Amino acid sequence: MRALHEARAPGDPLVLPGPWDAGSARIFADAGFGALATTSHGAARALGYEDGACPADEMFAAVARIVRAVDVPVSADIERGYGLPPAEVAARLLDTGAVGCNLEDTHEGALVDVARQADFLAGVRDALGPAPFLNARVDTYLRGSSDPLAAALERGRAYVAAGADSVYPFRAPPEDLAVLSAELGVPVNALAEPGGPYPAAVTRITFGGALATRASAATADLAQHLR
Repeated sequence: MRALHEARAPGDPLVLPGPWDAGSARIFADAGFGALATTSHGAARALGYEDGACPADEMFAAVARIVRAVDVPVSADIERGYGLPPAEVAARLLDTGAVGCNLEDTHEGALVDVARQADFLAGVRDALGPAPFLNARVDTYLRGSSDPLAAALERGRAYVAAGADSVYPFRAPPEDLAVLSAELGVPVNALAEPGGPYPAAVTRITFGGALATRASAATADLAQHLR
């Protein structure tokens, strides 16, 4: 996964579709994508839970099924680790076969203290070892910070120092993504809508639960048509 992020030309971000089950993963892999990044939102809904309510056992099992279904690298969205200690988060992630993960800094609807989150990420990094790709999500744009860019820079620097390979400032606008990319010195992940346009400053694109939501809407339209 790390090699896919390196030496990317401007305007050529690594685009990672977000599968929510084994079937969607195969569709994206068959379309030619070289890597995937699961969506916890979509996987939870596919398993019958609301976003954020899926038990750890079921989410890790869903990730493992996705990994088994495809021959491309898979990174796993595992929210904030489901309350598990860092060593267990790492062990369970490695058991799925995923080559990386996304960890957010929100717990129960509020931002986690930056030092506490950095310590958590450092623990996960230490337990994972150097190979898996660790993407640290920053939720300052989601949780109403008075200066989300300054807060994102503070958190991003702390998370990189803790061992994060990339930083994901969730819902940051394009102008702030450019600043974060220039300042942090690691790949910056942007949330994008399906089909773009993709922010020019970043080297990694994911879609959150948008692809799963679009598929669900298409299924709902089909159900109404059949009825």
